Amino acid sequence: MFRAALAAAVLLGLVVTPQASAASLVEVTGFGPNPSNLRMHVYKPDRVASRPGILLAPHYCTGSGPDMYRNTEFARLADQYGFVVIYPTATRTEKCFDVSSPQALRRDGGSDPVGMISMVRWALRQYQGNPARVYVTGISSGAMATNVMVANYPDVFDAGAAFAGVPDGCFATTNGSLWNTECANGRVLKSPQQWGDIARSAYPGYIGKRPRMQLWHGTNDDVLRYPNFGEEVDQWTNVHRLSTTPTSTDHPQPNWTRRKYGDKVEAISMQGVGHNLMASGMALRAIQFFGLDRRV
Repeated sequence: MFRAALAAAVLLGLVVTPQASAASLVEVTGFGPNPSNLRMHVYKPDRVASRPGILLAPHYCTGSGPDMYRNTEFARLADQYGFVVIYPTATRTEKCFDVSSPQALRRDGGSDPVGMISMVRWALRQYQGNPARVYVTGISSGAMATNVMVANYPDVFDAGAAFAGVPDGCFATTNGSLWNTECANGRVLKSPQQWGDIARSAYPGYIGKRPRMQLWHGTNDDVLRYPNFGEEVDQWTNVHRLSTTPTSTDHPQPNWTRRKYGDKVEAISMQGVGHNLMASGMALRAIQFFGLDRRV
Protein backbone atom coordinates (compact mmCIF):
# COMPACT_ATOMS: atom_id res chain seq x y z
CA MET A 1 0.00 0.00 0.00
CA PHE A 2 2.74 2.43 0.94
CA ARG A 3 4.71 1.71 -2.20
CA ALA A 4 1.63 2.21 -4.38
CA ALA A 5 0.97 5.57 -2.76
CA LEU A 6 4.60 6.51 -3.22
CA ALA A 7 4.52 5.79 -6.92
CA ALA A 8 1.15 7.41 -7.53
CA ALA A 9 2.10 10.58 -5.70
CA VAL A 10 5.33 10.98 -7.62
CA LEU A 11 3.87 10.19 -11.02
CA LEU A 12 1.28 12.91 -10.65
CA GLY A 13 3.99 15.51 -10.20
CA LEU A 14 6.29 14.71 -13.07
CA VAL A 15 6.59 16.99 -16.07
CA VAL A 16 6.50 15.29 -19.45
CA THR A 17 8.95 17.02 -21.77
CA PRO A 18 9.25 15.83 -25.37
CA GLN A 19 12.80 15.15 -26.49
CA ALA A 20 13.65 17.29 -29.53
CA SER A 21 17.11 15.80 -30.07
CA ALA A 22 17.96 13.00 -32.49
CA ALA A 23 19.85 11.32 -29.63
CA SER A 24 18.04 8.43 -27.99
CA LEU A 25 18.04 6.38 -24.83
CA VAL A 26 20.30 3.33 -25.12
CA GLU A 27 20.38 0.26 -22.89
CA VAL A 28 23.80 -0.93 -21.75
CA THR A 29 24.64 -4.41 -20.50
CA GLY A 30 27.83 -5.85 -19.09
CA PHE A 31 28.78 -2.60 -17.38
CA GLY A 32 30.42 -4.20 -14.35
CA PRO A 33 29.54 -5.73 -10.97
CA ASN A 34 25.76 -5.72 -10.58
CA PRO A 35 24.66 -7.97 -7.69
CA SER A 36 20.96 -7.00 -7.80
CA ASN A 37 20.57 -7.19 -11.59
CA LEU A 38 19.77 -3.54 -12.21
CA ARG A 39 19.21 -2.41 -15.77
CA MET A 40 21.12 0.54 -17.19
CA HIS A 41 20.03 3.08 -19.79
CA VAL A 42 22.17 6.01 -20.94
CA TYR A 43 21.32 9.25 -22.68
CA LYS A 44 24.24 10.80 -24.53
CA PRO A 45 23.29 14.04 -26.30
CA ASP A 46 24.24 14.70 -29.89
CA ARG A 47 26.56 17.52 -28.82
CA VAL A 48 28.33 16.06 -25.82
CA ALA A 49 30.84 18.27 -24.04
CA SER A 50 34.53 17.47 -24.01
CA ARG A 51 35.14 15.38 -20.90
CA PRO A 52 31.44 15.57 -20.03
CA GLY A 53 29.86 15.57 -16.62
CA ILE A 54 28.02 12.38 -15.63
CA LEU A 55 24.60 12.46 -13.93
CA LEU A 56 23.09 9.38 -12.26
CA ALA A 57 19.28 9.69 -12.02
CA PRO A 58 17.56 6.89 -10.05
CA HIS A 59 13.78 6.67 -10.37
CA TYR A 60 10.79 6.58 -8.00
CA CYS A 61 9.05 3.38 -6.81
CA THR A 62 7.27 1.36 -9.55
CA GLY A 63 9.10 3.48 -12.13
CA SER A 64 12.00 2.65 -14.41
CA GLY A 65 14.97 4.31 -16.04
CA PRO A 66 13.00 4.93 -19.25
CA ASP A 67 10.16 6.42 -17.18
CA MET A 68 12.62 8.79 -15.53
CA TYR A 69 13.98 9.72 -18.96
CA ARG A 70 10.54 10.45 -20.41
CA ASN A 71 9.01 12.19 -17.42
CA THR A 72 11.73 14.54 -16.22
CA GLU A 73 13.72 17.36 -17.84
CA PHE A 74 17.22 15.97 -17.33
CA ALA A 75 17.66 14.67 -20.90
CA ARG A 76 16.53 18.00 -22.37
CA LEU A 77 19.02 19.76 -20.11
CA ALA A 78 21.71 17.30 -21.21
CA ASP A 79 21.00 18.37 -24.81
CA GLN A 80 21.51 21.96 -23.78
CA TYR A 81 24.63 21.55 -21.66
CA GLY A 82 26.33 18.43 -23.02
CA PHE A 83 26.43 16.10 -20.01
CA VAL A 84 25.58 12.38 -19.99
CA VAL A 85 22.66 10.95 -17.99
CA ILE A 86 22.52 7.42 -16.56
CA TYR A 87 19.06 6.03 -15.77
CA PRO A 88 19.21 2.88 -13.62
CA THR A 89 16.20 0.59 -13.21
CA ALA A 90 15.41 -1.47 -10.11
CA THR A 91 14.16 -4.88 -11.26
CA ARG A 92 12.63 -6.27 -8.04
CA THR A 93 8.83 -6.49 -7.88
CA GLU A 94 8.23 -3.16 -6.14
CA LYS A 95 10.68 -1.34 -8.44
CA CYS A 96 12.08 0.52 -5.42
CA PHE A 97 15.80 0.90 -4.82
CA ASP A 98 17.38 -0.85 -1.86
CA VAL A 99 18.20 1.82 0.71
CA SER A 100 17.46 -0.46 3.64
CA SER A 101 19.66 -3.56 3.76
CA PRO A 102 22.98 -3.67 5.60
CA GLN A 103 24.62 -4.48 2.26
CA ALA A 104 23.26 -1.33 0.60
CA LEU A 105 24.29 0.96 3.42
CA ARG A 106 28.03 0.43 3.21
CA ARG A 107 30.54 1.05 0.47
CA ASP A 108 30.84 -1.92 -1.89
CA GLY A 109 28.65 -3.96 0.45
CA GLY A 110 26.40 -5.22 -2.33
CA SER A 111 22.89 -4.68 -3.68
CA ASP A 112 21.81 -1.68 -5.77
CA PRO A 113 24.56 0.83 -4.88
CA VAL A 114 27.24 -1.49 -6.27
CA GLY A 115 25.39 -1.78 -9.58
CA MET A 116 24.86 1.96 -9.80
CA ILE A 117 28.47 2.82 -9.08
CA SER A 118 29.47 0.32 -11.79
CA MET A 119 27.29 2.29 -14.21
CA VAL A 120 29.01 5.53 -13.27
CA ARG A 121 32.47 4.04 -13.69
CA TRP A 122 31.49 2.54 -17.05
CA ALA A 123 30.21 5.91 -18.28
CA LEU A 124 33.36 7.72 -17.14
CA ARG A 125 35.45 5.28 -19.18
CA GLN A 126 33.15 5.08 -22.20
CA TYR A 127 32.64 8.82 -22.66
CA GLN A 128 35.97 10.07 -21.24
CA GLY A 129 33.93 11.77 -18.55
CA ASN A 130 35.31 14.25 -16.06
CA PRO A 131 35.68 12.45 -12.69
CA ALA A 132 35.43 15.80 -10.90
CA ARG A 133 31.94 16.35 -12.36
CA VAL A 134 29.91 13.31 -11.28
CA TYR A 135 26.47 13.90 -9.72
CA VAL A 136 23.38 12.04 -8.55
CA THR A 137 19.76 13.15 -8.29
CA GLY A 138 16.54 11.25 -7.73
CA ILE A 139 12.91 11.45 -6.74
CA SER A 140 11.38 9.67 -3.72
CA SER A 141 12.97 6.19 -3.76
CA GLY A 142 15.57 7.73 -6.06
CA ALA A 143 16.08 10.57 -3.59
CA MET A 144 16.72 8.06 -0.83
CA ALA A 145 19.17 6.31 -3.17
CA THR A 146 20.82 9.69 -3.80
CA ASN A 147 21.56 10.10 -0.10
CA VAL A 148 22.87 6.53 0.11
CA MET A 149 25.12 6.92 -2.92
CA VAL A 150 26.80 10.11 -1.69
CA ALA A 151 27.37 8.50 1.71
CA ASN A 152 28.79 5.28 0.23
CA TYR A 153 30.87 6.98 -2.48
CA PRO A 154 31.86 10.48 -1.33
CA ASP A 155 35.03 10.20 -3.38
CA VAL A 156 33.03 9.70 -6.59
CA PHE A 157 30.23 12.27 -6.41
CA ASP A 158 30.79 16.01 -6.33
CA ALA A 159 27.18 16.70 -5.31
CA GLY A 160 23.69 15.26 -4.99
CA ALA A 161 20.13 16.58 -5.14
CA ALA A 162 17.39 14.66 -3.32
CA PHE A 163 13.75 15.41 -4.17
CA ALA A 164 11.46 14.20 -1.34
CA GLY A 165 13.76 11.74 0.35
CA VAL A 166 14.94 10.68 3.81
CA PRO A 167 18.41 10.70 5.41
CA ASP A 168 20.96 8.05 4.58
CA GLY A 169 20.34 5.12 6.93
CA CYS A 170 16.85 6.19 7.97
CA PHE A 171 15.22 3.32 6.05
CA ALA A 172 17.61 0.73 7.51
CA THR A 173 16.04 -2.66 8.26
CA THR A 174 17.40 -6.06 9.26
CA ASN A 175 14.36 -8.24 8.46
CA GLY A 176 14.67 -8.25 4.68
CA SER A 177 12.00 -5.60 4.15
CA LEU A 178 12.83 -2.59 2.01
CA TRP A 179 10.13 -0.44 3.65
CA ASN A 180 10.52 1.32 7.02
CA THR A 181 7.22 2.78 8.19
CA GLU A 182 8.71 4.61 11.15
CA CYS A 183 11.10 6.50 8.89
CA ALA A 184 8.49 7.15 6.21
CA ASN A 185 6.22 8.69 8.82
CA GLY A 186 8.96 10.99 10.09
CA ARG A 187 9.37 9.26 13.44
CA VAL A 188 13.06 8.39 13.19
CA LEU A 189 14.61 11.43 14.83
CA LYS A 190 18.28 11.71 15.71
CA SER A 191 20.79 14.40 16.56
CA PRO A 192 22.90 15.94 13.78
CA GLN A 193 25.93 14.11 15.18
CA GLN A 194 24.12 10.76 15.10
CA TRP A 195 22.97 11.30 11.51
CA GLY A 196 26.43 12.44 10.49
CA ASP A 197 27.99 9.38 12.08
CA ILE A 198 25.60 7.14 10.13
CA ALA A 199 26.63 8.72 6.83
CA ARG A 200 30.32 8.57 7.72
CA SER A 201 30.03 4.92 8.74
CA ALA A 202 29.17 3.98 5.14
CA TYR A 203 32.84 4.49 4.24
CA PRO A 204 34.87 4.07 7.43
CA GLY A 205 38.14 5.93 7.54
CA TYR A 206 37.40 8.26 4.65
CA ILE A 207 38.75 11.75 5.32
CA GLY A 208 38.48 13.36 1.89
CA LYS A 209 36.13 15.88 0.35
CA ARG A 210 32.39 15.35 0.92
CA PRO A 211 29.70 15.94 -1.74
CA ARG A 212 27.63 19.09 -1.64
CA MET A 213 23.92 18.44 -1.10
CA GLN A 214 20.69 20.04 -2.31
CA LEU A 215 17.53 18.90 -0.51
CA TRP A 216 13.89 19.43 -1.53
CA HIS A 217 10.68 18.65 0.38
CA GLY A 218 7.03 19.67 0.44
CA THR A 219 5.48 20.54 3.80
CA ASN A 220 2.38 18.46 2.98
CA ASP A 221 4.24 15.30 1.95
CA ASP A 222 2.07 12.42 3.16
CA VAL A 223 4.30 9.60 1.86
CA LEU A 224 7.74 10.51 3.22
CA ARG A 225 6.68 12.95 5.89
CA TYR A 226 8.12 16.44 6.20
CA PRO A 227 10.15 15.83 9.42
CA ASN A 228 12.53 13.82 7.23
CA PHE A 229 13.56 17.07 5.55
CA GLY A 230 14.92 18.50 8.78
CA GLU A 231 16.69 15.24 9.55
CA GLU A 232 18.37 15.35 6.12
CA VAL A 233 19.53 18.90 6.81
CA ASP A 234 20.90 17.76 10.17
CA GLN A 235 22.76 14.89 8.52
CA TRP A 236 24.49 16.73 5.72
CA THR A 237 25.33 19.86 7.68
CA ASN A 238 26.98 17.62 10.26
CA VAL A 239 28.84 15.68 7.59
CA HIS A 240 30.25 19.02 6.43
CA ARG A 241 30.88 20.12 10.03
CA LEU A 242 28.49 23.04 9.63
CA SER A 243 26.04 24.66 12.00
CA THR A 244 22.35 23.87 11.53
CA THR A 245 21.76 27.62 11.52
CA PRO A 246 21.56 28.76 7.89
CA THR A 247 23.97 31.35 6.58
CA SER A 248 21.27 32.79 4.29
CA THR A 249 17.56 32.44 3.61
CA ASP A 250 15.55 33.55 0.58
CA HIS A 251 12.39 32.78 -1.40
CA PRO A 252 13.10 31.88 -5.06
CA GLN A 253 9.33 31.44 -5.51
CA PRO A 254 6.50 32.67 -3.28
CA ASN A 255 5.92 29.31 -1.55
CA TRP A 256 9.58 28.26 -1.46
CA THR A 257 11.97 28.88 1.40
CA ARG A 258 15.58 28.20 0.51
CA ARG A 259 18.14 27.98 3.28
CA LYS A 260 21.84 27.78 2.54
CA TYR A 261 24.47 26.41 4.88
CA GLY A 262 27.68 27.85 3.56
CA ASP A 263 28.26 26.64 0.01
CA LYS A 264 27.86 22.96 0.88
CA VAL A 265 24.19 22.38 1.72
CA GLU A 266 21.08 23.97 0.21
CA ALA A 267 17.60 23.08 1.46
CA ILE A 268 14.36 24.13 -0.27
CA SER A 269 11.08 23.77 1.62
CA MET A 270 7.88 24.13 -0.42
CA GLN A 271 4.86 25.33 1.55
CA GLY A 272 1.64 23.45 0.85
CA VAL A 273 3.26 21.01 -1.58
CA GLY A 274 2.82 17.25 -1.25
CA HIS A 275 5.00 14.38 -2.37
CA ASN A 276 4.53 15.18 -6.07
CA LEU A 277 6.98 18.07 -6.15
CA MET A 278 9.02 17.63 -9.34
CA ALA A 279 7.54 20.60 -11.18
CA SER A 280 8.93 22.35 -14.23
CA GLY A 281 12.14 24.23 -13.58
CA MET A 282 13.22 22.26 -10.53
CA ALA A 283 15.51 19.98 -12.53
CA LEU A 284 17.24 23.08 -13.89
CA ARG A 285 17.87 24.34 -10.36
CA ALA A 286 19.52 21.03 -9.50
CA ILE A 287 21.67 21.25 -12.62
CA GLN A 288 22.65 24.79 -11.69
CA PHE A 289 23.53 23.71 -8.15
CA PHE A 290 25.78 21.02 -9.60
CA GLY A 291 27.39 23.41 -12.05
CA LEU A 292 26.37 21.24 -15.01
CA ASP A 293 24.90 24.32 -16.71
CA ARG A 294 28.45 25.26 -17.66
CA ARG A 295 30.43 23.52 -20.39
CA VAL A 296 34.01 23.20 -19.18
